[in-house]
Amino acid sequence: MTKALDLSRIDELKENAYNNIESYNDPDTPNALEEFTSQIKTILQADPKLLDSVPEYLPIALYGKVKFPPEAKLKWAHWIKEGIQPEWNDFKTTVAFNKDDLPLVLAVRDYSEALLIESCFVLFLLANDNKSTATNKEQEHDRDNDNDDYIEEQEEAYYDPFDEEEEER
Repeated sequence: MTKALDLSRIDELKENAYNNIESYNDPDTPNALEEFTSQIKTILQADPKLLDSVPEYLPIALYGKVKFPPEAKLKWAHWIKEGIQPEWNDFKTTVAFNKDDLPLVLAVRDYSEALLIESCFVLFLLANDNKSTATNKEQEHDRDNDNDDYIEEQEEAYYDPFDEEEEER
């Protein structure tokens, strides 16, 4: 049985995480985000229940550390498009956690598997410029439309003075 993904919650988590991440991206203190995430990881690993009040801290702690294999991106796009929260066995094959982050990931999974999955949705969206990856058919359709636009632009840009002469006759 598939569980519905709370897309409004994902969007809220994404916005909160993004705002926090951006607040630490300061050229004057280039290591601020790294230092903050290091502290968060230690605190959350010791007490994952803190995520009840600040759930956006998990995506911040894992920001830039979770990888999504290219072959799994279509699954992620499908889950987002359909609003599906995947089962653990489907989910775990579509992400790659940094080895150093595994103790935190395991602690959070023991506390709330759903929160870990939601946080990875946030990370997926952040890694893909806040958009889900298009499916193959959508990509083909977009390419076809791009080609049509290109042809139309070429036709609009085409100018032949003989056309004007024929119109005058």
